[in-house]
Amino acid sequence: MRPDDWHLTEDVDDFLARAGDFLRSRPGPHVMQLTWAERVRKRGADTVGTGTRLFGVLERAGKVSATFYRLPPRALGLSPLTPEQADSLAVRLAALGHSLNSVSAGHSTATAFAEAWQRHTGATPTLRDTRLRLYGLGTLTPPKPLPAGRGRVLGEQDLAQVMLWCGEFARAVGEVVSMDAGSWAGTRFADKRYTLWETPDGTPVSIAGMNPMIGGQIQVDIVHTPAHLRGRGYAGAVTAEVSRAALAAGARDVVLFADLSNPASNALYQRLGYRTLTDWAVYDLSCAAPEAG
Repeated sequence: MRPDDWHLTEDVDDFLARAGDFLRSRPGPHVMQLTWAERVRKRGADTVGTGTRLFGVLERAGKVSATFYRLPPRALGLSPLTPEQADSLAVRLAALGHSLNSVSAGHSTATAFAEAWQRHTGATPTLRDTRLRLYGLGTLTPPKPLPAGRGRVLGEQDLAQVMLWCGEFARAVGEVVSMDAGSWAGTRFADKRYTLWETPDGTPVSIAGMNPMIGGQIQVDIVHTPAHLRGRGYAGAVTAEVSRAALAAGARDVVLFADLSNPASNALYQRLGYRTLTDWAVYDLSCAAPEAG
């Protein structure tokens, strides 16, 4: 394949017209491609990042085999790539003078691109300590017994509670985000539907969110229980509730990410019926000047 086989565009509609069917054919591994493209399509690029956006489709004879997105300041996001595809993309981006801070993808893809970027630019890749695993739901198996209480879908009247706990979640995972009524709509948390687990007296104890359905798939995105309430079964209960809500909404596939440094949450998701799809990796890339070829 040639580096010029990558079709590059700043137009998300062009990207989805070319690659939409390909991405939806395997929505699990393409969850981040689908999610961010849809956010840009709905909100506009100015609301999801700063700098020049760029989408890419590897296409030969009308057949798509790979994609990427770049929404600064976020990492370069890649669909699954072979080492040859990763190398051709690195050549193309380096030749155009792009400077990349980081790359995020399935572990083998991220590694292949990081190594290719080093070969073609001299940049030094550094694997981040945070290791994620992408899970897909098989057969949902709710915990037994459930803790006392019930699940409840949150509405606009619950916004203060949602912002409080999303802010706690963001800080826990190292995200720097302003979380108040004025800035809420511009965050990645605003387009989710939230489910709360509350005790019989109505006290909220755990929250889970899910992204809008894209390509028949819903991503469960954020599961949070305040530290002083953990170990009581609330996270399992609310994750089961939000997973059930995703299936009831018509999702064929339900996915979520888990931090591998937290064995308790990984074990919990597996007990609920989630199965490993792929491990995820992020490499930081030093800011060496790109060199063509």
